Amino acid sequence: MAIRMLLFLMGAVATSASWAQGLAPARPAPRVISIDRVVAVVNDEAITQHDVDDASRIVLQQMKQQKLQPPPVDVLEKQVLERLITERSLLQFAKETGVKVDDTLVERAIQRIAQDNKLSTEDFRKALAQENISYTKYREDIRNELIVQRLREREVESRLTVSDSEVEHYLATLKVQNAGDSEYELAHILVIVPEQASADQIDAKRRRAEEALKAISGGADFGQVAAGFSDASDALRGGNLGWRPGARLPTVFAEPVRQMKPGDVSPVLRSAAGFHIVKLIDKRGRDQSTVVEQTHARHILIRVNELMSEADAKVKIERIKDRLDSGVRFDEQAKLNSEDATAAKGGDLGWINPGDTVGEFQEAMNKLAIDQISGPVRSPFGWHLIQVLERRKQDVTAERGRAEAQLAIRQRKADELFQDWVRQTRDRAYVEIRLDDK
Repeated sequence: MAIRMLLFLMGAVATSASWAQGLAPARPAPRVISIDRVVAVVNDEAITQHDVDDASRIVLQQMKQQKLQPPPVDVLEKQVLERLITERSLLQFAKETGVKVDDTLVERAIQRIAQDNKLSTEDFRKALAQENISYTKYREDIRNELIVQRLREREVESRLTVSDSEVEHYLATLKVQNAGDSEYELAHILVIVPEQASADQIDAKRRRAEEALKAISGGADFGQVAAGFSDASDALRGGNLGWRPGARLPTVFAEPVRQMKPGDVSPVLRSAAGFHIVKLIDKRGRDQSTVVEQTHARHILIRVNELMSEADAKVKIERIKDRLDSGVRFDEQAKLNSEDATAAKGGDLGWINPGDTVGEFQEAMNKLAIDQISGPVRSPFGWHLIQVLERRKQDVTAERGRAEAQLAIRQRKADELFQDWVRQTRDRAYVEIRLDDK
């Protein structure tokens, strides 16, 4: 069964024993214990050979599931080590700056992963065990992923703005280029150039990218070359970027990709991050109008945080529900109790499109009849009470186009800025690599 696995799953130190043959049973040979050697130091934290071996094992399982040919063992080892170094530098920065994720959020994330795989939490644990994955380690890696996501939100996304003029320019550009009607499936290779690199370093990185392109031009599989050459986090997944609308293409890719046909590979492209090679796997149209069922709803939210425990928040939302059931006005209770920006409007969320809200909220809302009030609903934001006021069919093509434009611009900026921020954080860390020390 294919389940979601993380790159940086790290296992305990292994031991082995061997017994000399031909000796009397009463006098066994001394037990031999393998010593876990340090292969890198990130600031004051060690990465061991067993860390690399365990992470490599997970990567090989993933590549097998995706039917990707793995790179040579020494190349894979160096790729995995570099990712472990980057991960450690990010987690150390998070610790230094007070970014934490509590156990409740971790368990909730694992429950969602299990549900996505159509498994109960217990069956999901069993599936991990069948893959020889320690649940404790998996749990900590989920925590690390959430920590990195919080870093991205704090260091990059919270500082991003998208102006109306950017949206208008974006839509006008799409119209001229006729790119708004297309989505592109891409794979890429990135050879990172360190910040403040010397001319010789830049030249060496350029030659590495050109070597990768030469291998592809000579008939080598793009995914295998990406696994061996790319410094991007998706390298060991064959560099696959998935489907992206034209407007969300990274700036360095945008114009070349629009001129390419499926199967084409770009020349080496230069950006602030380094050197890129991109392959257009497929292309599809997006020119149909969008008619959706919108829901006009309102809600009351009680947040769970450092000042309000899970149990206290649930008790509070249940008391509010009792008041509503006794005839108290919903909008009055929202103004008095709701803990979000809609409180002043009586909890009114306006017209909601499918996908505008988190899954738990939307699922509960969709089950309600007009004027019906839900029971307590838990989402990542806290506990909600939801009331549906109206429903309608609406052509949202233009509205959705503007929303998608804003999201695409924001995501493109976030992707590029986060990549740069990760590179800078990695470059600031003290790193000593001992992989070649035998």
